[in-house]
Amino acid sequence: MAYVATRGGERAIEQSERLFKQELGSITPEKVKQVRETMPYLVDRVMGEASLYDRDVAALALAQTGGELSEAVLLLRAWRTTQPRITVAKPLEQDELHVFRRISAAFKDIPGGQLLGPSLDYAHRLLATEVLSGEDYTPEPVEEAEKAAPSHQPSVSAWLSSQGLVDDADHDDTAPDDIPDLTREPLLFPAKRAHRLQSLARADSGGVLALGYSAMRGYGQAHPTVSELRLTEAEIEVQHPCGTNFSAGRVKVSQAEVVSKAKGERLERGFAATFGWNEVKCISAATLDLNADGAEKNSAVEEEFFLYHTEGVESSGFCIHFKLPHYVTFQSSLDAMRDAKAKKQTPQMEAAE
Repeated sequence: MAYVATRGGERAIEQSERLFKQELGSITPEKVKQVRETMPYLVDRVMGEASLYDRDVAALALAQTGGELSEAVLLLRAWRTTQPRITVAKPLEQDELHVFRRISAAFKDIPGGQLLGPSLDYAHRLLATEVLSGEDYTPEPVEEAEKAAPSHQPSVSAWLSSQGLVDDADHDDTAPDDIPDLTREPLLFPAKRAHRLQSLARADSGGVLALGYSAMRGYGQAHPTVSELRLTEAEIEVQHPCGTNFSAGRVKVSQAEVVSKAKGERLERGFAATFGWNEVKCISAATLDLNADGAEKNSAVEEEFFLYHTEGVESSGFCIHFKLPHYVTFQSSLDAMRDAKAKKQTPQMEAAE
């Protein structure tokens, strides 16, 4: 297959790539800036699925691929492998995150209160068609509250734990340097929970939603209720070689914890977090985490099934390979069919004679 593609179509392949890039036009710093500023949630999704937090590079990947998400994620992951890993940041604590949105569907009154933050959950979905007629669409300005909400909020999970409503047996005290790294280690089954959560953090958003939705509709073993959903900015604290700690900046992080009534007297929990703000992915991923332990073999919520089939780069790559030449293998199938047909017809012709 490779021989045919290389020898027979090298120039055609080159021109095909040129045609694709010509359709996109020039990529300028201004164009990249426009992508970054006008489509922040799309940039967040690409960063999350590429497991690399760099808004400029993510916007460049989108501009370079014309917004083709799987290609943009592949570009970003490939670029990430060329970058050095300098250090490991300190673990994040829930009550140290800078909270922009924090809600609970399970409890009305939670420590710190509900904070709606930026959301379209309660809005009418109306398309601003007047823009196509030449008018500008300018949103109404936000009215400032009399008292600003606290930047830091306590953990609902810790509140539940203090009441004895959840089991703390799954608490992980692994040292930061000992946490397994999915970008450098293969995913083996049964997977460590750290690997499971890392894989879900960079999984394809659409795939996670599809399988998480199947669990929500009854194909899983536990129905989720959102205990806490957060959109935050996390302070990345690292240690300088001289021994002092300092902030390397902030990154956007989404978190979701879902709960379900267990067989005993406590709640079962599922958790997920990812780069950027992507609520639907986090809720779906937390639902899969909730359903993973003890899942039936070959079910949609079985760990091996959903981790393999939500790996966006691998699955899209496998799908794309079907477009490449399969002349030899397909011709072999046709030859086998013709041979079987010929053998079937021979006795019939002899009988007719």
